[in-house]
Amino acid sequence: MSDKKIAIPKKSNLKGEDGYKTFSIRVKESTVEQLDEIADKSNRTRNGLINLILDFAVANCEIED
Repeated sequence: MSDKKIAIPKKSNLKGEDGYKTFSIRVKESTVEQLDEIADKSNRTRNGLINLILDFAVANCEIED
């Protein structure tokens, strides 16, 4: 038997290493239906569509006093 060993690094436990973070929200059923319809028509996933919409909303958000 050989004395050679294989080094196996631990997998990182950090979340969001790909730049994304998972969290849950409550959404009205009618909104989900509309999102699914738009996702189907645009050939996107619901998640991808929501990310596009959120990116747009954040970039175009204005806080009123």
